[in-house]
Amino acid sequence: MAKRGGFPGGMMPGNMNNLMKQAQKMQKQMEEKQKELEEKVFTATAGGGAVEVSISGKRELVGIRLSEEVVDPDDIEMLQDLIIAAVNEGLRQVEEAASSSMSKLTSGLGGFPF
Repeated sequence: MAKRGGFPGGMMPGNMNNLMKQAQKMQKQMEEKQKELEEKVFTATAGGGAVEVSISGKRELVGIRLSEEVVDPDDIEMLQDLIIAAVNEGLRQVEEAASSSMSKLTSGLGGFPF
């Protein structure tokens, strides 16, 4: 017959306190990693370097550099496409860095009894 009250899975209150401390520690680490990420700037290029963009870890476009040869008034569409490609690549880099950073912190969660 199951005991009434207590914690599921037979956890004792002391274990719950340790679990809460670990969760708080992980939350602080995640906040620190997020702050580190926000301070970084990611650079991406398109068109063999003809278009270069800089994107902050906050996912904000902070700079664009265009090579003179890519600025052709008769082919604005190509320039637009290159800018879009470079910005999307920069955003992908930010997302990849964020995922990598967070997965390092959460990789140890497999041992928690959830």
